Amino acid sequence: MTRSPLILVAGVLAALIVLGDAVFIVDETQQVVITQFGDPVRDPIVTPGLQAKIPFVQKAHFFDKRFLEWDGDANQMPTRDKRFIWVDTYARWRINDPLLFFQRLRDERYAQSRLDDILDGETRNAVARHDLVELVRSSNRPPEAILVDSEEETAILHTITKGRQAITDIILREASRRTADLGIELIDLRIKRINYVDQVQRDVFARMIAERRRIGERYRSEGAGEAARIQGEKERELMRIQSEAYMRAQEIRGEADAESTRIYAEAYGRDPAFYAFVKSLETLEKAADSRSTLVLTTNSDLFKYLKKP
Repeated sequence: MTRSPLILVAGVLAALIVLGDAVFIVDETQQVVITQFGDPVRDPIVTPGLQAKIPFVQKAHFFDKRFLEWDGDANQMPTRDKRFIWVDTYARWRINDPLLFFQRLRDERYAQSRLDDILDGETRNAVARHDLVELVRSSNRPPEAILVDSEEETAILHTITKGRQAITDIILREASRRTADLGIELIDLRIKRINYVDQVQRDVFARMIAERRRIGERYRSEGAGEAARIQGEKERELMRIQSEAYMRAQEIRGEADAESTRIYAEAYGRDPAFYAFVKSLETLEKAADSRSTLVLTTNSDLFKYLKKP
């Protein structure tokens, strides 16, 4: 009597273990490959729901149905024009044939390793077949005019035949051919970042510095020309003012001399003798001082006034 419950409990536990290994649930985001002794035995399960398999003999391998991420490492690559650059790419992929994927790659970790080889290799091949400008630009957009000192300068852009978008399409197409027999579908690939190596960076910075210096020299040249123009206008205006002032001063001086002459003439006309006497005294005052000795003739006008004031 005591052994029957133990046998029952053991039987129930064994049945639960067998049932737990025989039944499994497939999520909406999953797809399953059933193998028996390591070999696939039926078509992959891609519909969600409750599924069954032979317990302990068959094994369920779960794979993701969603878009998966591949993020490559930045690698140094040479372009066709011998410029070395760092290229960093990323991609999105999915398992479109789980049975083929399992047969070729077994799991997603090995798939990531294979994608590293394929995508990095195709990226290197595409970069090596194109110039740097093709990788940097995406289209032949019209260059924008730059306003420099009220004048427009148009940047000179080299004409490209493909551009970055076309090159990424080439990488995606060539890589998709190599991943087709792996049960992988490449959804998209993009170049995340392009960085110059140190030597190229120095060359780019040197060109940028030279361009800034050229613009600076232009500003300085235009400033010097404007300063010379302002200085010339100042000198011309100063000469005009001085000329007008000198002409006006001469006019005033001439008018004063004329007025003085007129007054002298009127005074002389009223009393010529008094005028002659005053002028003689002024002349004597200017010609003689306390240390001077005058020698006058008897018929001198000065002697006449001294003799007979």
